[in-house]
Amino acid sequence: MSKVSSSAPASSATLPASQALYVQVAERLRARIMAHTLAPGSWIDEAALTAEYGISRTPLREALKVLAAEGLVTMKLRRGAYVTEVSERDLAEVFHLLALLESDAGAEAAGVATEAELAELQGLHEALEASVGDRDAFFRANERFHLRLLEIAGNRWRHQLVMDLRKVMKLNRHHSLFKQGRLEASLEEHRRIMAGLLARDGARVQQLMRQHLTNGRDAAMPG
Repeated sequence: MSKVSSSAPASSATLPASQALYVQVAERLRARIMAHTLAPGSWIDEAALTAEYGISRTPLREALKVLAAEGLVTMKLRRGAYVTEVSERDLAEVFHLLALLESDAGAEAAGVATEAELAELQGLHEALEASVGDRDAFFRANERFHLRLLEIAGNRWRHQLVMDLRKVMKLNRHHSLFKQGRLEASLEEHRRIMAGLLARDGARVQQLMRQHLTNGRDAAMPG
């Protein structure tokens, strides 16, 4: 396991005083974990981070508790905090729950979305189509589509669960969209989901979304 370096330029600026300090620290660390500048399995050097941020250990430890609750950090007795490593079993379980929750949301959205919301989803899908040559842009557009669908479906508890699960999913080193051919296959799956939404066929959208996330799980597995 590698020791976390605190030299990342994105987090060297003085933290603003506009919100609780531990919340700001959690946001900074979360961003670094998602960008893998704090790599999975790395030990989080509290002394280095408090010096870098110019803070005491109290807000840092509160921030680490927040990230531990989200599954991004693992606290080990007498050893400190580590960036969570995602096992194959973890990944399979996360995708299983995402498939259940997001397929349910897709079915609901097909029935409750307004015409304006369907048009918005169509616009997000078109942005996905336009970004096919840029994997990072495709990933961002893909996530915007999924999260907007959740918002339209409603149910804040489902939304929160999915957000937390997606954070853990991002810890995976073998991102599903980076596998050969997966980006193109994902786009085709999105086309079918969008067609189901426009037809307001909730059962079809539910089936397609579940298969879409199952395929993502299979592609995300290492090897």
